[in-house]
Amino acid sequence: MILNLSGVLSEQHEPLEAVVPCEMKKFRIRKDSYPVISKEDVHIRVEYAGKHKLFVKGRGRLVIGIPCDRCLVEVPAEFELDFEREVESQAAGTISGKTDELDENNYIDGYHLDVDRLLYNEILVGWPMKVLCSESCKGICNVCGQNLNKGTCDCEDTGIDPRMSVIRDVFKNFKEV
Repeated sequence: MILNLSGVLSEQHEPLEAVVPCEMKKFRIRKDSYPVISKEDVHIRVEYAGKHKLFVKGRGRLVIGIPCDRCLVEVPAEFELDFEREVESQAAGTISGKTDELDENNYIDGYHLDVDRLLYNEILVGWPMKVLCSESCKGICNVCGQNLNKGTCDCEDTGIDPRMSVIRDVFKNFKEV
């Protein structure tokens, strides 16, 4: 959804307050695509902050299906988006040298604010490092791919590499009983 910022950037500097529906159906990172399971409308407020700067405040909620890092079962990950940003407006033609380093270049274009792009940046910042379906997740079998949380498989246990047996013996000798 694109918001028109002309009222905020005009001489009157009227604040813009809007409830915007989130149009994101999938979240894409490089080649991976994750489904958006549920989403709520986003509440956005944009104010003029002086010297060609805008103050953007927003709140929303999304749930994205991310696969478990061990067993690959889809796990719903909730993103509570609550952000405040002070961004430099490019509409007035006054772009400072530091604006090139900031990320607002991809969601503010002239007199327009791309809400979906802003949400994308916020989700990317809050993306979890590791997603697990449960702390006790057993993962999948290295041989057949069976989800070990749902049952065992008949694959042969490969055991420990024989070259590592010396290290295993060291740990056995120093194990506290």
